[in-house]
Amino acid sequence: MIISVNGQFIEEGKAVISAYDHGFLYGLGLFETFRTYAGSPFMLNEHLSRMEESLSELWIDYRPDADHIRRLVKRLLAENGLADGYFRLSVSAGEEALGLPAGRYSKPAEILYVKALPPADETLYDRGKPLQLLETTRNTPEGAIRGKSFHYMNNVLAKREMSRYPWAAGCEGLFLTAGGHVAEGIVSNVFFIRGSVCFTPSIETGILPGIARGCVIKLAKQCGLRVEEGLYTQERLLDAEECFITNSIQEIVPITSVFDREGGKRIIGSGSAGPATRLLLREYRSLCGK
Repeated sequence: MIISVNGQFIEEGKAVISAYDHGFLYGLGLFETFRTYAGSPFMLNEHLSRMEESLSELWIDYRPDADHIRRLVKRLLAENGLADGYFRLSVSAGEEALGLPAGRYSKPAEILYVKALPPADETLYDRGKPLQLLETTRNTPEGAIRGKSFHYMNNVLAKREMSRYPWAAGCEGLFLTAGGHVAEGIVSNVFFIRGSVCFTPSIETGILPGIARGCVIKLAKQCGLRVEEGLYTQERLLDAEECFITNSIQEIVPITSVFDREGGKRIIGSGSAGPATRLLLREYRSLCGK
């Protein structure tokens, strides 16, 4: 694949950064993942706005430019022969002296990666997928609100844990907080529905405020659902009539069952995508132009 490093297009195997980059040394950097529809990055402004807020907190002097990123996206799709793609924009603090700095990072590194989107499986949006309850808890964010940072050890440990459960192939892992409240998936935000209320864990659980999450909250309100953000036990989720997860690549995926750590399985609702989940998916895809 051809990727972009500081605006230069290069074979991925030849791309390098300095061993003194503080993204490598201290994990100081942010990233955003997004996808394109008909060659256009979806909700790019929202992704870049979230990144900019976190970069400001880290004193990294990089101001995301949507037009610049759109030009890179267009070129990378063409260079790699893709109609659409999965993109990751990474901004690292850049090269500095060894040691923790007291000042600003003035030489950040920008890398835009691309790969082919996973094959579409439309049956997934009807039959749904299971959640696997994790023993690994959602850690607390480094700052007041979790940024999409290079610090991803908590998620990697959770992914490793999934390999311990032979029944969990195809599952999304579900984090709880140390206090036992539902948090989020390894790569997703979680919603569940009971009656006319759409519930989703509060930001205070330490979750990432996902871009797709924010979009779905708005759509749910437009569709006549009352949205509540709060602290919920796993039993509240298990008793839901519908459940789904969101992320910017997979959109809205129904959750139809939950496994505990001993392999016990609990069916959610009817065991297939519910009416509210189907409605929200249609509305979301309408925004995407699908």
